Amino acid sequence: METDYLVVGTGAVGMAFVDTLLDESNATIVMVDNHHQPGGHWNDAYSFVRLHQPSHFYGVASTPLGSMRIDETGINKGYFELATGNEVQSYFEKVMRERFLPSGRVRYFPMCEWQSSEAGITRFTNSLSDKKYEVSVSQKVVDTTYFNTTVPSRHKRAYDVADGVACVTPNQLPLTAEKFDSYCIVGAGKTAMDVGIWLLGSGAQSDSISWACPRHSWLLNREVVQGHEKFFFESMNCITEQLAAIAHAKDVDQLFEDLEACGFLLRIHRDRTPSMFHYAVISKGEIEQLRKISKLIENGRVSAIEQEQLLMQDGSRVPMPANTLYIDCTASAVNFTDSKLKPIFEPGLITPQATQVPNPCFSAAMAAFVEANYPNDEARNKACRPIPLPDNPTGWLTSQLGNMMNQGAFNRDPILKKWVASCRLDAFGRVSRGVKPYHLKKIAVLTRLRKNIKPAVVNLKQLIDKYNTAA
Repeated sequence: METDYLVVGTGAVGMAFVDTLLDESNATIVMVDNHHQPGGHWNDAYSFVRLHQPSHFYGVASTPLGSMRIDETGINKGYFELATGNEVQSYFEKVMRERFLPSGRVRYFPMCEWQSSEAGITRFTNSLSDKKYEVSVSQKVVDTTYFNTTVPSRHKRAYDVADGVACVTPNQLPLTAEKFDSYCIVGAGKTAMDVGIWLLGSGAQSDSISWACPRHSWLLNREVVQGHEKFFFESMNCITEQLAAIAHAKDVDQLFEDLEACGFLLRIHRDRTPSMFHYAVISKGEIEQLRKISKLIENGRVSAIEQEQLLMQDGSRVPMPANTLYIDCTASAVNFTDSKLKPIFEPGLITPQATQVPNPCFSAAMAAFVEANYPNDEARNKACRPIPLPDNPTGWLTSQLGNMMNQGAFNRDPILKKWVASCRLDAFGRVSRGVKPYHLKKIAVLTRLRKNIKPAVVNLKQLIDKYNTAA
């Protein structure tokens, strides 16, 4: 078998890359994935999962997701719809079935494990038949599995569970919850928050829920990340104040409190100082729900779950009620560290990474555009500089600087600037580009915003140097 590109993975990144490559080249493509259908980790997600961002700027560039509906009820009331997990799976399956395969240039191999790529030959094996494939790849392998996305249903717990203790993944929760009198959420990330909201929304009493929460998180306020002209003033005024806060910040703790004050960030517990930042997005309605859970276990990570007690890593023991269901939410979606960053473009290999955080679909589509339109890997890597994913507030400084530096580079590159302007996945860029000369109030906001960019960049660099020196 021969192909120009072999793409490993049909999750959001792989699908967004191929979608743009089809538009920008005449290349042939083989797609390999170990799931039974496109969608990557969405195939393994719990039934009540939803996108945390609005649907309208997720997915592949050519095909909108959702109907641009604003929710009229529930904890997302007043904001653009959030696709369910099933909707996302159906969307990617439709893109494969109605766009990729009919092109005649894409061949898709589900239920296959990628094994190796060497000297232009890539090997993979079907998981059901054990049939082995060899593919001669004339251009590049595209490895979208680099960050090894994990979800609760597929990861291995890092703590022991005693015999007779019920510990389930969020996938199993709806089928087992009614058998128990109390619940303990183990983990501190967005999955844990989703579980808490599901339990409360399904009728569990707040005093029946405990939350083993080793650290607290700063969260993005969904109101200001709607990425649409209907929310122009909410978003752009907030970004203006965000840049002003960055420009005047003396340290990261003060900066994040200022970002909270301007409405950019939220936290569940106002009396805790969060030490985690993963770009999780949440609404004020969800925050209000989660504040109802008052039984917080905050003495570190869980080491073991024993009969009617938690053993913590610091050696302490926390008594727990009988007939408690423990829900494991400790999987980390990706490796939140810059230690894995590498050039996106290398001879024979493309490793998609974030060039706009937190927008993996846009970043993957950009990588495909640059691959097709730039003459060599040196030029491509200059156009596409990867940004580290932060684990904490200090890490956000580097990610934010990366976003701002990349945006400036995009604007200075006429080829890239034209493509970005046409890409539906760059939602906030479209919001600002849609302002007309007669929109005087909007122009005034953008003028203030742009005045804050350079001072913010200068101070970000100084803050990063300060924390790097201290480390």
